[in-house]
Amino acid sequence: MKKKVAIIGAGPAGLTAAYLLVKGGQEVVIFEKDPQYVGGISRTESYKGYHFDIGGHRFFSKSKEVEDFWTEILGDEMLERPRSSRIFYNKQFFSYPLVAFEALNKLGIIESGLCVLSYLKAKAFPIKNPANFEDWVTNQFGKRLFNIFFKTYTEKVWGIPCKEISADWAAQRIKGLSLSSAIWNAVFKPSRKAGDKDKVIKTLIDSFRYPKQGPGMMWEVCAAKSQAMGATLKMNCGVKQIELRGNNWRVDTTDGNSFDGFDYVLSSAPMRELVASVSPAFPAAAANAAKSLGYRDFLTVVLICRDEDAFSDNWIYIHDPSVKVGRIQNFKSWSPYMVPDPSMACYGLEYFCFEGDGLWTSSNEELIELGKKEIEKIGLTKGSAVVDGYVVRQPKAYPVYDQDYKDHVDRIRQALDQYPGLYLVGRNGMHKYNNQDHSMMTAMLAAKNIIAGKEIYNLWDVNEDAEYHEGGERGAEQAVTGRIVPGKVS
Repeated sequence: MKKKVAIIGAGPAGLTAAYLLVKGGQEVVIFEKDPQYVGGISRTESYKGYHFDIGGHRFFSKSKEVEDFWTEILGDEMLERPRSSRIFYNKQFFSYPLVAFEALNKLGIIESGLCVLSYLKAKAFPIKNPANFEDWVTNQFGKRLFNIFFKTYTEKVWGIPCKEISADWAAQRIKGLSLSSAIWNAVFKPSRKAGDKDKVIKTLIDSFRYPKQGPGMMWEVCAAKSQAMGATLKMNCGVKQIELRGNNWRVDTTDGNSFDGFDYVLSSAPMRELVASVSPAFPAAAANAAKSLGYRDFLTVVLICRDEDAFSDNWIYIHDPSVKVGRIQNFKSWSPYMVPDPSMACYGLEYFCFEGDGLWTSSNEELIELGKKEIEKIGLTKGSAVVDGYVVRQPKAYPVYDQDYKDHVDRIRQALDQYPGLYLVGRNGMHKYNNQDHSMMTAMLAAKNIIAGKEIYNLWDVNEDAEYHEGGERGAEQAVTGRIVPGKVS
């Protein structure tokens, strides 16, 4: 029996669900508040022929289903790209993931010795039941390495002290690694069979696929193919309210229109906003929990420069408290097709902030000048090489993993049982920091449930590797990998 499905948000989760549902014979209407771009935070914006991401988005997954989806949508338009990234700390560049001997050598004999002693102390006297990011990472690497390679960047990203960030964030992003495993691997590097993807920790991959003109290309084609099969895509059309009327849902949009008769609603909108828009209203405890959820916003200062071979990394993490920039993307290294003139380069300086703060409200001209000064201070290119600039602001880029977030999400999850046919999918929809493939897998399972007409899969059981109901400890994640991997935003 054909179902009518409303999808809120045309990002990776929303468009994955839309494509699979309409392909499966369902009626689909997608509501996207952006007037121009699909893809959400995975969109690709353009300025004077230059293309740039909102952050960097690698296309790599342990899920064959996700990889096959990407291939079905773009096929030969996907490039295989080498992964290259570094950390800037104390006026030096360190390979990322950190190579143990290189890092210890650049830190110097005395600092390296203190790092090792700090690590040994952490192993001999670990913090019991670590509940926050700082304590969890200190147990894994020692206090000194935490202060060098984790503290500054992490606090730039989240805007709160590491003591206030849940240990869930560390456990999710730093999987079973320690200083001892890094040193061990530097001496005895384990071999890995080609194509053995499920044994690769995603943060350690050496290459990845990438659409020729950025991740937005994937979702623009996905949207077009969905529409060609019968899906309706409404751009510049935010959702004001969704109302459960008997067994069906009504969607009221910000342009004053209403759409009735939906059997299901799939939402990738921020959980805080979605809960506030539902009628009948969520129970008070769940509604208050939603209001308490936090988000981190960020903006990208795009600098178009003469290409003076300043650096070839895909991106560089900036662990320097003397500058505000947190990460720098090199879009030409992601794909040469992103830059129309081979004599030019295009860099994206990412600043993590809160909507409405001093950075967010600065003028574009002020932000471009700040970017020019900071990229020159770091030594990546001269401010005089910059010929143009552009600024992109991204609200609610990252759901915040503070100490209370899990309790808030659990209260909302319990209340969802009162709203049949309502699915939350994706990063902001589930308030779960994840990668693109994880967001897609939650949408894939929601689509399967809808097509089957029954709850076969629990979307909340998808893990960070976009796998469902993975049992036991993963051997690959417990194996010696040989590199220290600070928890990074991607």
